[in-house]
Amino acid sequence: MRKTALSVVLLVVAGCATLAQHAFDERYGTPDPTRYDKPAAPTASAPSYREHVQPILERRCVVCHACYDAPCQVKLGAWEGIARGGSTERVYDGGRLTEAPPSRLFVDAQSASEWRKKGFFPILNERAPEANLEGSVLYRALALKRAHPLPGDAVLGKPFDFSLDREQTCPRVEEYDAYEKKFPLGGMPYGLPGLDEREMDTITRWIKAGAPYAGSTPLPADVARQVQEWEAFLNGDSLKERLMSRYVYEHLFLGHVYFESDPAHRPFRLVRSTTPPGKPVVPIATRRPYDDPGVARPFYRLEPEHEAIVAKTHMPYALSPERMEKYRGWFLKAAYEISSLPSYAVETSTNPFIAFAAIPADSRYRFLLDESQFFVMNFIKGPVCRGQLALDVIEDRFWVVFLDPKVSAGEAGAELLARQSANLRLPAEWGSDAPILRPWLEYAELETRFLQAKMKFLEGTLGAPGEMDLSVIWNGDGRNRNAALTIFRHFDSASVVQGFVGEPPKTAWVISYPLLERIYYLLVAGYDVYGNAGHQLNSRLYMDFLRMEGEFNFLVLLPRAVREPTRDFWYRGAPDDVKQYVYGRKAMFDRETGIVYRTNDPQRELYGMLQTRLAPVLDREFDLSTVADPPLRRDLQALASVHGASLAWLPETVFVRIDDAPEASRYFTLLRDTGHKNVSHIFLEKGELVPGENALTVVPGFIGAYPNAVYRVTRAELPALTAALASLASEDDYRRLADRFAIRRTNPAFWAASDALIDAYAKRAPIEAGLFDYNRLENR
Repeated sequence: MRKTALSVVLLVVAGCATLAQHAFDERYGTPDPTRYDKPAAPTASAPSYREHVQPILERRCVVCHACYDAPCQVKLGAWEGIARGGSTERVYDGGRLTEAPPSRLFVDAQSASEWRKKGFFPILNERAPEANLEGSVLYRALALKRAHPLPGDAVLGKPFDFSLDREQTCPRVEEYDAYEKKFPLGGMPYGLPGLDEREMDTITRWIKAGAPYAGSTPLPADVARQVQEWEAFLNGDSLKERLMSRYVYEHLFLGHVYFESDPAHRPFRLVRSTTPPGKPVVPIATRRPYDDPGVARPFYRLEPEHEAIVAKTHMPYALSPERMEKYRGWFLKAAYEISSLPSYAVETSTNPFIAFAAIPADSRYRFLLDESQFFVMNFIKGPVCRGQLALDVIEDRFWVVFLDPKVSAGEAGAELLARQSANLRLPAEWGSDAPILRPWLEYAELETRFLQAKMKFLEGTLGAPGEMDLSVIWNGDGRNRNAALTIFRHFDSASVVQGFVGEPPKTAWVISYPLLERIYYLLVAGYDVYGNAGHQLNSRLYMDFLRMEGEFNFLVLLPRAVREPTRDFWYRGAPDDVKQYVYGRKAMFDRETGIVYRTNDPQRELYGMLQTRLAPVLDREFDLSTVADPPLRRDLQALASVHGASLAWLPETVFVRIDDAPEASRYFTLLRDTGHKNVSHIFLEKGELVPGENALTVVPGFIGAYPNAVYRVTRAELPALTAALASLASEDDYRRLADRFAIRRTNPAFWAASDALIDAYAKRAPIEAGLFDYNRLENR
């Protein structure tokens, strides 16, 4: 009976939608799906998209509608995204039983009509021109907010839902009358103040004129010349050149490459194309960067980035003559021979230790180390890192250092890799429609075999008395700030920055070449955001092994007597079998360290020695010691000293604007470090929380792409904010704090504050900055 009732409801809904579409067709004609395959030419009477419309859409709309998690897949960061429209299909779906077809803008279809065939509906009018406003979902959504602004309440109640997994409502234009009646407060921007009169007038006139667009602007001559030089370099004919380019592409495909000498830092994407340099780019659309391109030879091209730059996906990577020389040294001048190129067969392409075995491990490792923050950022900002399930595999804050290439990728290390490549297989070999239990059991056995081989390797290379000392840690060659990183987890998002930020953390990782490469191919090159639940879960479970490897590498630097107790503290409540992968039967180095310890807190002492070793290259941008005003610095240090259960009421990431007229406003970030017994239990995180171990990291500037809250504090109020945070004991306490300090999403001045925030970020970090994302902005 339930099935019958559901069928009846679906038939009624479908019938109503059909009648609504028929009425729209009768009034304005049938839609033409090819109308926006090419944009209308600009006119003198219509606002310019680039000069007038795009800035409004970016500051008011892209802050929610960008990347894979854009609601209804409506991506408003490029004209082509507006022309594409929306879809009811979710990209992020942890319960997906089978892989979904990819829907990457500029990749999987090249015109609006092609997107219509893939199920996308228009948000611009595709009927007669007189319906350009009435027939546009984009206009109707903005106009609905103007007609029904936010209620006067500081905290929004029903029907607003700001949860990441909320049910989507993606009405087509013929359904919009019904949507307006059912959700009068559902106008855009959703749950935020509407556009002001000038902004609304600009967007209205542009949509009414048919959404004209002049297209991309030509590149400056100097930038075009560098594109030609790099494309020539990346498309050499020798086997060495072709293997180098494949390796480089598989590691840079998600990044924003730019030319160091370009003052505008214009971003490009490195793409595979069926066409050679000098011809228009024809992208090769494959799920993964190492999938068979389907052509005899792919060409590696630099394509200008067409979408707005958003902080949550922006990963800049500089190209320069010096970089090209480094590539030549690592990949072309290095002494090795290639008789044939690796195949694209799954058993080869999914395993970088097989596909690129010919390239010396030292060359590959130095390529990764040279910009280690960028490659770790790929784990953090790539499509895998969205939501709690993807991120509960790591602690809230930890430090990262790297094994020296002589240890990790020298002759003995390269030999270990050659022998163990079959045991270093990764979940992507199962594809995007993967089962769950069988792969995990198989990879657990492979990891055990590799760890046993690694133990013998360590005993043979670093087992002599005094061998395992601080010299095994890469010192950045005395000049590279990528030698030390800090990773922050913000519950369901994350960040990585250079330097050791904050107080000494609970855990740290020492990353080796095989570990760095495996994490990259697990979470970036081999991860398919459109994959099924099995693929996603296997990737998460495999990452447990890799986290534990990084922790093991750190533990063996400690005195032998404290390794197991330290491990037990990190993994309180975890099963004994799990602990054995961290340090125990599965992973053991039963030799004493060569580091001399003098205190009864060797872990903290080791942190201090690492800071001393890496002092010449430590980035201190986020140290409170850089705050030039001593009284302000002391107040901020007092704020950072707040710890314990009161912080459980604080959002994960808070941007704080401190006003101190006549001085310019200064910006800081508050980052909650949530205490955990362990991070090995999937789905059970709440039971592992230790509120008494919560801590607070306070930094100058901005860390995090998804602010949960924005506070505005006068200089004189800073001690009061500290006192309020330290005394939080309930949701009511937090609401009183927010009443005083927060610029809530309902504040009429929200957009002015947002603009100032974005401008300050761009001024402070012109290369790294992008638009923030407000999908995680609190409503409290």
